[in-house]
Amino acid sequence: MNAGVVVIGAGMGGLACATLLAARGERVTVIEKDSWVGGKARRVSLDGAEIDGGPTVFTLRDVFDGIFRAAGAELDDYVTTRRAGVLARHAWDDSAYLDLHADPQRSEEAIGDFAGAEAAAGFRAFRQEARSIYASLNDTMMRAPKPATPLSLVWRMGLSNVAGFMGTHPYVSLWNALGKHFGDQRLRQLFARYSTYCGSSPFNAPATLMLIAHVEAMGVWLIDGGMAALAKALQDLSKSQGATYRLGTAVERIDVTGGRASGVILANGERIAADAVIANADPAAIASGLFGQNASRAVSQFGTSKRSLSAFVWYAKARAQSFPLVRHNVFFSPDYPREFLDIAAGTPPSDPTAYVCALDRDPGRGEAPGRTERFQIIVNAPANGDNHCYTPEEIDQCTKAMMRSLTRCGLKLDDPFTHEVATPNTFEKLWPSTGGALYGRASHGWAASFRRQGTLTKIPGLYCAGGSTHPGAGVPMAALSGQLAAARVLQDLASMRKSHPVVMGGGMSTPSAQTGSTG
Repeated sequence: MNAGVVVIGAGMGGLACATLLAARGERVTVIEKDSWVGGKARRVSLDGAEIDGGPTVFTLRDVFDGIFRAAGAELDDYVTTRRAGVLARHAWDDSAYLDLHADPQRSEEAIGDFAGAEAAAGFRAFRQEARSIYASLNDTMMRAPKPATPLSLVWRMGLSNVAGFMGTHPYVSLWNALGKHFGDQRLRQLFARYSTYCGSSPFNAPATLMLIAHVEAMGVWLIDGGMAALAKALQDLSKSQGATYRLGTAVERIDVTGGRASGVILANGERIAADAVIANADPAAIASGLFGQNASRAVSQFGTSKRSLSAFVWYAKARAQSFPLVRHNVFFSPDYPREFLDIAAGTPPSDPTAYVCALDRDPGRGEAPGRTERFQIIVNAPANGDNHCYTPEEIDQCTKAMMRSLTRCGLKLDDPFTHEVATPNTFEKLWPSTGGALYGRASHGWAASFRRQGTLTKIPGLYCAGGSTHPGAGVPMAALSGQLAAARVLQDLASMRKSHPVVMGGGMSTPSAQTGSTG
C-alpha cells in the first residue's frame, strides 16, 4: 500500500503542490504549524478589522487558472476577482503623482505628461525590453526546472540563442540598465523598485528583473478577501480532491531511512510515513537543522549576508487626508541609494520608501472608503531578526520615519493612528532561521538564479517548494514552485513504484518510538 505524500507547510507552494498531487490521485497530508493556511498570505486582526498581513498584489493569474483547471475547477468558482485599472500610484513629493495603468498606452501618456516626451519614449523602449526578457525566460526558466548553469539555460533557449541569453542582461545591475531608458531619476527609481518584489537591492540585482514590469503590465487583479481568500480556495479545492490538512501541528523532524526521506515525526512523537516529503519551507530552515540534523544536509546553507530583505509592516486603521489614494501607492525616498546603504549596514532606512495598500479603495466596484480605512504599510528593512532585538524606541523611530515619508508626499493619516507593527523579529519568530528575510536568498549578482534552491534536494524523496526556492519569490512564483515539485514527485513515484510494487507498509500514520530532535 502506498504511504502517500506529506507536504510540510501550507504556504502557496505547498497548497499548489497538494492540489495538483491530490488531483492526480495521490494521498496527500499537509502539515502546518500555524492555525491558518497561506503562509505569508495571512490576515491580521486589528480592533475588529481583518487586514492583509502579507502579499497584496496578484499577478500571473494564468498560473492559478491552470492549477484549478487541473483539478476540474475554475478559479472564479472559488474567489471573486477584478482586474485593476490603475496598477499603482507613485509620489516623490507633494507636487504631483504618477499612475501606471493596466493600459500601457495610458501609462505612456501619463509618463509623458509627468516627465516629457523623451521619458515617454524611454518607457516605450523599456516596456519592449521587459517583454523580450519575459518571453526569453518564461518557459526556459520561470516555468521550467532550475537550470544548473548559464550554459544549460542557453541550451534550453537554443544553442544558437546566445544573443537571447545576453539580452536578459544577467551581468548588468537593474539600476544601471534603467539609466539607459530613463534620464529622469524618479522614473529610474520607480522601475528599480521592482527588485524589492523579490527582496533585493536594485543596485545589486541583475537587470533580468525588468521582466517583473511586464508581469504587472499583463494584469494586476484584486481579490475579495485578499490573498488569504486565494489560499483558502486552494485548501478547499485540494480537500475536495482528497487532501488532508493538519493545522496547528509542528513537524519535529523529517525521517530519513536508508538515505531516503521516509516520512515525518511530529512534535507529539507521531510518525507519518511517506513515499515523498515536500518541504514548503525556507531552505535556510532546513539547513539550520530545524527539521532534524539528518535532513539538514539536503540543502546548502548560505550566509546571512545573502539574505533577502525583511520589512517593517504596519497594520493600521486611520483616516486619510490630502492625498488621493488608490489601492496600491508608493511614496519614494528622496535618496534611494542611501536607503539601501542603510539596510546593508544593518539598520532600517532613515528616510524610507513606503508602500501603502489602502485595502478599502476599490474604484472598480464603485466603493468609496469610509471615514476610517484599513491600511497595510511596508518599509524595507534588514533581515537581522535573529541577531538584533528591536526596542520600542527603535520601532517608534521607524514609525516616525515612515510617517515623514508619507507627509512629504502629501498624505496625512489622522490620529488616532491605530496600528500594530511587525518587525524582522516578528517574521523570524513566524519563520525561524531566516532572520525575517521574506524572500529567501537575495537575487544579487548574475548567478543568483542558479544558486537558488531547486525542487530536488540531496536526499532522495525530499523535495522543496515555496517562494524561497526556484523560480523565486512572490505568490505566482511560489505556486509555480509547487507545480514543479508536484510534477517531479509524480515522475519519481511512478518510477519507484514500477520498480518496487510495495514501497512501505504501515499506512499513513503510525506511532513512532523515536521522538528526539536529532533525526
